[in-house]
Amino acid sequence: MNETPGFLWTVLAFVAVIGPLVFVHEMGHYLAGRLFGVKAEAFSIGFGREIAGFTDRRGTRWKFGWLPLGGYVRFAGDMNPASQPDAAWLALPADERNRTFQAKPVWQRAIIVAAGPVVNFLLALIILAGFAMAYGEARMAPIVGAVQPGSPAALAGLRPGDTVSALDDRPIAQFDDMIRFVRIRAGEAVRVRGKRDGQPFAVNATIATDVQRDRFGNEYRMGMLGIVGDTPVYAPVSALRAPVIAVRQIGQIIDTTVETLGQVISGRRSVKELGGPLRIAKVSGEMTSMGLAAYVWLIGLLSINLGFINLLPVPMLDGGHLLFYAVEAIRRRPLEPHVQEWAFRGGLVAVVTLMLVVTFNDLGAVGLWKNLAGLIG
Repeated sequence: MNETPGFLWTVLAFVAVIGPLVFVHEMGHYLAGRLFGVKAEAFSIGFGREIAGFTDRRGTRWKFGWLPLGGYVRFAGDMNPASQPDAAWLALPADERNRTFQAKPVWQRAIIVAAGPVVNFLLALIILAGFAMAYGEARMAPIVGAVQPGSPAALAGLRPGDTVSALDDRPIAQFDDMIRFVRIRAGEAVRVRGKRDGQPFAVNATIATDVQRDRFGNEYRMGMLGIVGDTPVYAPVSALRAPVIAVRQIGQIIDTTVETLGQVISGRRSVKELGGPLRIAKVSGEMTSMGLAAYVWLIGLLSINLGFINLLPVPMLDGGHLLFYAVEAIRRRPLEPHVQEWAFRGGLVAVVTLMLVVTFNDLGAVGLWKNLAGLIG
């Protein structure tokens, strides 16, 4: 039975998920700016016309925009992407000019820009560490407990009791390492190395495609070897060890994201799998309907992705600014304004193109194209 939440619940869930993430990200920029004495003129959650807000005693306008797809902090003096002084900036009184973003040395500007993604990772670390303390650490050795008949593992000759030590060149320490490796490599050939009765062995297998459908009607295609592990053991996690586990999990999520993006770029994975705001809204509605734990977990996962994406060296994103600051630090002067202008134009084209692609995919994910095809047919 399809349990997809209604439209209103989906919208509210999307706002409840995206709002805190945007607030945390922009608060990172804001606090770092405050630390270095930069005046913030506006702190906005959402874009477009203001629907509510107030001005604090420092002159910062805190507001909500009608389009809840992001947010921004506008610092004084942040007049153009290249942070080049112009006549208006030079005309400011010295004290006021010193409180602008572009008056700060490059290392301070870099910290202010990097603070947004960094705070996203810190939020995810707190959430994942909390889950580790609440539910424990799952431990399951990479030992074959059973082999599904007719599966790639069975065809490769794997047997119960075999220990898997590596898949291709990837070392396997826990059963979960094997799951993560296989899940994103449907249809690919893999070299399985391990030990049987104390003796090393190596066999070839082709990862199968396992099509699964969840309670909301979403269909997932994942890689499958057909190996069943033993029952995992959940060990208690101390407050000191929890952050270590969280950091490891963040690294694993980023690693999987990088590999998946690489597969899309190389053509091994369909670009249709890329999603945007509409798909995030759909997932938000589904996850929040599953309870508080699922909602918090989703925020942690999206926070990692938001931090990672913003650090990509693409103009228009935080990573693009950091790249320019790195060049400025090496050259001891900023890149020429026209170079930065063309770079930002290229970045804008790339971002807009990506948004069009993911929006097209999102509309397909919510069934629009299928419904239109049905009406036309």
